[in-house]
Amino acid sequence: MEEGTSKSPRHPTGTVTAATALGAAAVSAAAVTATSRCDYGDADPFQWDTREDCEVRQILDRIGDKWSLLVIALLDVSTMRFTELRREIDGISQRMLTVTLRQLERDGLVKRTVHPVVPPRVEYRLTPMGRTLHTTINALVIWTEEHQNQIAAAREDYDRRAAEAAAEAEAAAL
Repeated sequence: MEEGTSKSPRHPTGTVTAATALGAAAVSAAAVTATSRCDYGDADPFQWDTREDCEVRQILDRIGDKWSLLVIALLDVSTMRFTELRREIDGISQRMLTVTLRQLERDGLVKRTVHPVVPPRVEYRLTPMGRTLHTTINALVIWTEEHQNQIAAAREDYDRRAAEAAAEAEAAAL
């Protein structure tokens, strides 16, 4: 298992369970049993966590992180050198870009080409599989753009209700 990932709390050999996270006394056996009995059928949101031989969770963690998304988006436009990527991605460190590119290359999403010149010239481009991923990511971006005003309104409404509830609780305490 890769660093930074954990198995589902429902998995019997998981690294984090409700009992260990909250303390055994804080979680009743009935609550843990009720959670374990829940059947989501084919739509089980924990399906990638509970299968020992499945790496879906690790892959989703990788392609869902902000640096990978930015690298994939930039490389969809053109082949780029390391320094070009670093210049374009605001806030990324040299080390983080190196790690991100290596992971994407390992996963078969990015192709690294070293040209035999002095000094060596290294270029990165998306593989055909990486291009299909960009198409999927682009669909999420389009959805976000279409719904950003609704999301902003929902956030404002939530924050207003939370502030009102906090003010009511404060007034009741006085």
